[in-house]
Amino acid sequence: MGKNPDSDQHSDSRSPGYHIPVLLNESLEGLNIQPDGVYVDCTFGGGGHSRAILQQLGKSGKLVAFDQDEEARQNSPDDERLLFVPHNFRHLQRFLRLHQINAVDGILADLGVSSHQFDEARRGFSTRFDAALDMRMDQRQSITAFDVVNTYSEERLHKLFEQYGEVTNAKTLAKTIVQLRSVLPPAGLKTIEAFKNALRGMVKGNPNKYFAQVFQALRIEVNDELGALKEMLQQVPDLLKSGGRVVIITFHSLEDRLVKNFFRRGSFDEPDQNPFVNTEPVNELEVITKKPVIASEKETRENPRARSAKLRIAEKKQSQENTKTKNKNSNRTE
Repeated sequence: MGKNPDSDQHSDSRSPGYHIPVLLNESLEGLNIQPDGVYVDCTFGGGGHSRAILQQLGKSGKLVAFDQDEEARQNSPDDERLLFVPHNFRHLQRFLRLHQINAVDGILADLGVSSHQFDEARRGFSTRFDAALDMRMDQRQSITAFDVVNTYSEERLHKLFEQYGEVTNAKTLAKTIVQLRSVLPPAGLKTIEAFKNALRGMVKGNPNKYFAQVFQALRIEVNDELGALKEMLQQVPDLLKSGGRVVIITFHSLEDRLVKNFFRRGSFDEPDQNPFVNTEPVNELEVITKKPVIASEKETRENPRARSAKLRIAEKKQSQENTKTKNKNSNRTE
C-alpha cells in the first residue's frame, strides 16, 4: 500500500463544494468521448467528472452514474441524458441490463473517498472528529467499523491492519484490541475518540499518519472495497464496445496493483510458471498507459488529495470480426 493512505490530508478545506474531481482533464482525454456515446461514471460522488462528461456529450449521448452513497444523489444535475443508479458499482452489468444497456463506449471510476465523506463527522471516516465508528459508504449495509473492531478474531484483525493499512505493529495492535474488548464496557471502542484514546499507547511514529492507516484498513474492510473493485473490473470487457475505454483512478497500491494486473492480463491470477502448460488467458483489453498518469504539481498544490492518485487507461481490442473485415479491405486495396 502506498505511503499516502486515504485520510483527512486528501480533503481540501480551502475549497468549497462537495468534492474536487481528481485528474479531470486526463480522465476526459482517456475516455476519448464520442458525442453520441454511452458512458458510465462508477463513482458519481460530487458529480464533477459526470458534469464534465455531459458537457462533451451531444443530445443523443447518455451517462449512467453509480453511487452507493445516498447523499451523492443530491448532486445529480437535472439532465435527461443522465441516469443515476444508487448502488455499488460491483452490480454494474446487472443494472445496466436492467435499463436495456448491453454495451457502453466508456467506463470511469474514481476510487477515492470524497472530501464530503471525510468532512461529514457523523459518517465516521475522519480521525479529526468524534462520532460513531461507522465508515459505511452505503448506509443500508449492516456491518460498521465498530462491528469489525468488536467481533473479528485477533488473527483476522492482524491481517486486516497489515494488508490494508501497512500498520507497522499490526500484530500487537490486533492483540491489544482483543484484550481491550475483554475489559472495557460494550461501548468502550464504539466512538472514534474512545477508540483512539484506548490505543494511544500503541501508536508508532506520527499519530495522525498511524491512525490514518488504521482507519484506511477498517474502511476498506467495512466496504469490501477490493472485492467490489475486482467484481467491477471482471465485468468491464463484456460491457465495453470494441474500441471502448476504461479509466480507473486509484489512491493506494493495493487498488493500483489490481487494476494494473487486470489491464495487462485480463485476470487477477499470477501467470502459470509450468513450462508444460501452454494456455494463456484471453485478454480483451489493451493497455493505453504503460505507466500510471499522476497529477501535476499545480493540481497537487490546489488539491492535496491528488498527491497519491494514479490513473490507468485500457481499451477493448477490436473484435475479430472487425479485424477480418479490415484485412479483407486492405487485401482488396492491394
